[in-house]
Amino acid sequence: MEEKIIRSRVNGKEIILVPTAHVSTESADLVKKTIEEERPDSVCIELDEGRYENIQNPDRWKDTHVVQVIKDKKVALLLANLVLSSYQRNIAKKLGTKPGGEMLQAMESAEEVGAQLVLADRDIQTTFKRIWRSLGFFKKCQLAFSLLLANDEDEEVSEEDLEKLMERDNLEGVVQSLSEDFPEIAQTLLHERDQYLAYHIKHAPGDKVLAVLGAAHSLGVEKELSKDQDIAALDEIPKPSTLSKVLPWLIPLVILGLLAYGFYQSLATGTSQVKSWFIYNAGFAALFTLIGFGHPLSILTAFVAAPFTSLNPLIACGWLVGLVEASVRKPTVEDVNRVPEDITSFKTVHKNRFLKALYLVILANIGSSIGTLIAGTSIVKNLF
Repeated sequence: MEEKIIRSRVNGKEIILVPTAHVSTESADLVKKTIEEERPDSVCIELDEGRYENIQNPDRWKDTHVVQVIKDKKVALLLANLVLSSYQRNIAKKLGTKPGGEMLQAMESAEEVGAQLVLADRDIQTTFKRIWRSLGFFKKCQLAFSLLLANDEDEEVSEEDLEKLMERDNLEGVVQSLSEDFPEIAQTLLHERDQYLAYHIKHAPGDKVLAVLGAAHSLGVEKELSKDQDIAALDEIPKPSTLSKVLPWLIPLVILGLLAYGFYQSLATGTSQVKSWFIYNAGFAALFTLIGFGHPLSILTAFVAAPFTSLNPLIACGWLVGLVEASVRKPTVEDVNRVPEDITSFKTVHKNRFLKALYLVILANIGSSIGTLIAGTSIVKNLF
């Protein structure tokens, strides 16, 4: 692995990039050995303030209350964070290692040699928000189901597998594949963070800077070191487009207008259109809540609320469903403790009350959105 260390000189600084696998014992050993030998002025690590605190106290998230998460509209952010961290934790468990072990080692070794520790990565919430804003409705649905159906229980992983993955050719293939399959996610999660990391590494204190990075970032950061980065733009959370701000209000107004026009034509037409609106909205929202094994009261909530929340941009059907689910099936301490294991399989997600409440928020919203689309199309067809 020592052969994979990248050395550069930028603006008079000697920069050493140490590519690692976040769950590899060998990576932690390499970090310790390299810092002790190089004795850099600064050690940069691929963490932001929040993840720095989490890696020191990995169970801190257990204080999270599911109802508050729903009220704060942070369901998607929390789920994405839990999926990524649980994936690492489960692989580490199979290897008998600790997730983020190389970062913990970098912190410890930096203190031992008197180097300044630099948190070089972008805030994870900013990254997730930028990803979410870059995705259209159907891409968001695809991502939601990918998270829901993610399963690595039967995946066998060894140190040798990680070693092969970290070969330069293999890494380039993985990065290229991600960019082709999920360009929006790759741009934000990978390429933008390469720029962000490179900027902070170049501006770290001292003449010798050592950076501990996930192997997937090492190639991009190496290229970015010789370029200029607009750090303010990378930190900015894109504002919703004019269309995305107008559409949630425009759709209900159009629907209400069409319903009113139906009654203008005849009482029978108007009544038929209202029935279509209620049946499709209520039916699909309830169906998706049922698919997520929601409590009967949660299914009823979806059925009753969807036709009305679809006409109100300030409230979503899924929020009400999630709150009801969390109220009638209160998550236990055991549910919260089992999240890292349960989140990786659909077979266990629906048994975990904490996770079920979160997923039902997304599923009910997807069902309501599909119902709105079909009902709106049906109304237009019948009228014109």
